Amino acid sequence: MAKDKKLCSLSDRLGKVGGQAVLEGVMMKAGERTVTTCRKEDGSLVVTDDSFVSVRTKHKILDIPILRGVVNFIEMMILSFKTLGASADAIGLEEEEPSKFEKWLSKKLGVSLTDLVMVISLILGLGLSVLLFVFLPIWVTAGINLLLDALSVGVMPPWLTAIVEGLVKVGIFIAYLALVSLMPDIKRTFMYHGAEHKSIACFESGEELTPENAARHSRFHPRCGTSFMFFMILLGIFAGLIIKSLIPGLATWAYTLIRLAILPILMGLGYEIIRLAGKHPNFITRAISAPGLWVQRITTKEPTADMLEVAIISLKCALRDEYPEFREFYEQKPWEPEVIEENTEDNDASEVETNEADIAADEEENDAQ
Repeated sequence: MAKDKKLCSLSDRLGKVGGQAVLEGVMMKAGERTVTTCRKEDGSLVVTDDSFVSVRTKHKILDIPILRGVVNFIEMMILSFKTLGASADAIGLEEEEPSKFEKWLSKKLGVSLTDLVMVISLILGLGLSVLLFVFLPIWVTAGINLLLDALSVGVMPPWLTAIVEGLVKVGIFIAYLALVSLMPDIKRTFMYHGAEHKSIACFESGEELTPENAARHSRFHPRCGTSFMFFMILLGIFAGLIIKSLIPGLATWAYTLIRLAILPILMGLGYEIIRLAGKHPNFITRAISAPGLWVQRITTKEPTADMLEVAIISLKCALRDEYPEFREFYEQKPWEPEVIEENTEDNDASEVETNEADIAADEEENDAQ
């Protein structure tokens, strides 16, 4: 199997590239460069090129372990919403004439309606996540204890309460993913998610980046947002066990405040462990990654060859130093995409018609002479 010798060593490739599935496409991020490739309904590709500079490069204190995980989570949420909006523009979902309200927003506030919706969605999304994965499990377990106490059965011991709380979180998470995966558009996005993982795995293995090579790799990747979220839930179970054991009889409201307070710590710790698991594959890190990889059976699907092609184009464009031949795709202003026509059959047909017309004209001219 051909190896890509011009690239850096195998160890240097691990963690060099990250990505995200978007609407009908894939975004790849390498360093400060982000490239998104989307396929339109007519089969053409739209490649957009942008940069994303982390605040950690400007403020080194934000790059210390644990804290950098919190910063990375916030930044990736912002980048995710921005990229999803850009992909919607790329495939033509928002080509309507701006309304009067949109024009007013742009003139008075200097923001578009899309940007405003993105910010509101980000805030609501974070709020909903806290509600579903912090408040709701605590309330459910508290309700169970109240019911058991009313039935004179006796409340659950602290360790069992923490486990039940964790199981409620896992159930909510799995149920949500399973339900949204039934939607056709989400299923296609999950297929692009698989294409993202396969192409990155192909790159990290040192093989030549082709759809055929990428297709042979697993669609599950240890360094994935799904694994991070699920691992956060597992860490939360252990945190609950520790809190309940150290402070038995803690009031529900006080326990809720403590859980909210330690959430950034769990987030940072989860980031460090997932990062370690992705860069140093061994028995221990594989065991840590296993639950998240299992959940990826829901959030990733087997991609088609054309989806792998889209992911590979994004990956090669993001790695512009390693793949200079892809300069034609990314030499453009950020977020002003160039449409790259892939269907050459129509062009070939028009050339044939033009040649036939030229021949006919020459014959008429010869007859006239």
